[in-house]
Amino acid sequence: MNILEEIIAHKKIEIEKSKEKLPFDKLRKTIHIDTINSISFSKTLKDKIDQKQIALIAEVKKASPSKGIIKKDFNPVEIAKAYKAGGAVCLSVLTDEKYFQGNLSHIKEIKSVQAIHELPVLRKDFIIDPYQIYESIYYNADCILLIVGALNKNQLKYLFELSRENGIDALIEVRDEKELEIALNINPQIIGMNNRDLKTFETNLNTTKDLVTKYKCNLENKIIVSESGIFTNNDIKSLMECGVYAFLVGESLIREQDIEGATKRLIAPTNA
Repeated sequence: MNILEEIIAHKKIEIEKSKEKLPFDKLRKTIHIDTINSISFSKTLKDKIDQKQIALIAEVKKASPSKGIIKKDFNPVEIAKAYKAGGAVCLSVLTDEKYFQGNLSHIKEIKSVQAIHELPVLRKDFIIDPYQIYESIYYNADCILLIVGALNKNQLKYLFELSRENGIDALIEVRDEKELEIALNINPQIIGMNNRDLKTFETNLNTTKDLVTKYKCNLENKIIVSESGIFTNNDIKSLMECGVYAFLVGESLIREQDIEGATKRLIAPTNA
């Protein structure tokens, strides 16, 4: 069993426990879609990309299965503030508890702070059940992550359509040609290209570069987000040369003492 399979197996157990605490029907009844003040994750990215400016999605993450604890003095709100001050336009918040030491409450904490509440938030987790979509809305997420490698085609299509019906954006994550072709079949607006192989957790920026180059015609009018393995502004420059302007970055920033300064240095090409 690889890491992704292990995580998904545990996630199924975790979801059932959540359903026991707050049953599906009760969860749905507590959500009034028309009163939710969600912010468009996709529009925020597109506004930057249309101007050929860097659209940074900065990740709030305490730990990972491959690296263990990344940020010992972990404070989601203060990290989010530093990201915003550094120029990030969106946030990605890890909510998986066992493997990333995250929590759904971190999204609500961030959204409750006036200085940062307008930053759109991606719930970064392993979404495999409709329950999690309503749960994400309940906790004020603006976007969910759907990983093609964690779902079969029918699951992916159903969860994607359900997210659209409920007014929440979905970032569809792929890591190879086969997964990209599956993703294109459901016609998503946002496609994340993960430079990290979720089976081995090794990273290679050529994943994004090769996919964008080969599928250039199919990706017109799509928001392409390069994820993982991005550590310097040179990494960003090399991806911009392929026409990619949106980036999801966590580890290289979260490790820094001065997160705001590190964020500014990372996206320095916007001022070049």
